[in-house]
Amino acid sequence: MRQIMGMLMVGMAVDRLLGDPQGWYHPVRTMGTWIAAGERWLRAIFPKTARGELAGGAALCAFVLILSGGIPALLLWAAGQVHPALRFLLGSAMCWQLLAAKSLRDESMKVYDALAEGDVEKARFAVSMIVGRDTKPLSREGIIRAAVETVAENTSDGVIAPLLYMALGGPVFGFLYKGINTMDSMVGYHNERYEYFGRAAARLDDAANFLPSRISALLMLGAAFLSGMDGKNGWRIFLRDRKNHKSPNSAQTEAACAGILHVQLAGDAWYFGKLVKKPLIGDDDRPVEAEDIARANRLMYGSQWLGLVLAVCLTFLYRRTLG
Repeated sequence: MRQIMGMLMVGMAVDRLLGDPQGWYHPVRTMGTWIAAGERWLRAIFPKTARGELAGGAALCAFVLILSGGIPALLLWAAGQVHPALRFLLGSAMCWQLLAAKSLRDESMKVYDALAEGDVEKARFAVSMIVGRDTKPLSREGIIRAAVETVAENTSDGVIAPLLYMALGGPVFGFLYKGINTMDSMVGYHNERYEYFGRAAARLDDAANFLPSRISALLMLGAAFLSGMDGKNGWRIFLRDRKNHKSPNSAQTEAACAGILHVQLAGDAWYFGKLVKKPLIGDDDRPVEAEDIARANRLMYGSQWLGLVLAVCLTFLYRRTLG
C-alpha cells in the first residue's frame, strides 16, 4: 500500500506539471482503438437482434476489462522482475496518465481565455473539444455553462474516481476504471445504434462511478468551505438536485458546483441535431460569467487534494488495522 501511494503522489505531481502533452502517446487512445475494433468484431459475430446485441455488448465489456486490467498487470510484473525501482517508475507513469486534472483545467480555460478576448466563436470551438453536445446553438452564457458542467462532471470521472481506484488497487485498478469509463463514452448511448449493444457498458459505468461520484461531490463541498466559497448553499442544492439527471451519477458534482457558485446548470441541450429535454440544476441566483470556469477549476483542484488526503488516511487506517 505504501508503494501504491508513492506511485500515486508522483503521478499527481507529474500531472500537475505536464498534464497530457499533445502528440505524446496516451493509453486511453489505445483503449479507444480496442473498443472500436471489438465492437466491429462482435457485431459481426452476434445476431442483429435485441438479445444478440445485449450479448455482444456484454462480451465487449469482458474483452475490455481483460485487456485494460491484464496488460498493465503484466507490464508491472515484468518491470518488477527486472528491478523494484523500475516497477515503481512504470507505476508512477501509469498513475500520471490516468489523471486528467491539468488537461481538464487547460482545455476548459481555453474557453475562458477566448471569452476574455471577446471571441465567442473561438470559445465555441474550444468548448466543442470538451463536451459531447452540439455547440453551434450555444449562446455565450450557454458556452460558459457547458464548460462549467464539464469541469464539474469530470472532477469525478477524470480526477477523483481514478485517484480512488488507484489508491485501492494501484494502476491496475485505475486502468480497469478507465477502460470502463472510455467504453461508456463510446458505446453507452441511448440511441438506435447503442440502445442494446451499449447497455452493459452503461450499467457497468454507473456501478463503477456510484460511490466515486458521491465522494467527489462531498470533497467539492469540502473544498468550497476551505476556500471561502458558499459550501452551505452547495450542500443545499446538492441534496435537492443531485438526482436531476438520467444518469445516477452525473448530477452529483454538478449539483454541488451549481450551489457553490449560485448558478443554474444543465437544462435542455442538442445532441446530434436532436433536442434532448433535461432538468435544470441549481438556482438562477445570478447570470453565469466566464470567471465561473476558473472557479470550477479551483474547486476541482481543491477536491483532488482533499481526495489525496482521504486516500492517505484510509491507507493509514488499513495498515494500522492489519497491524
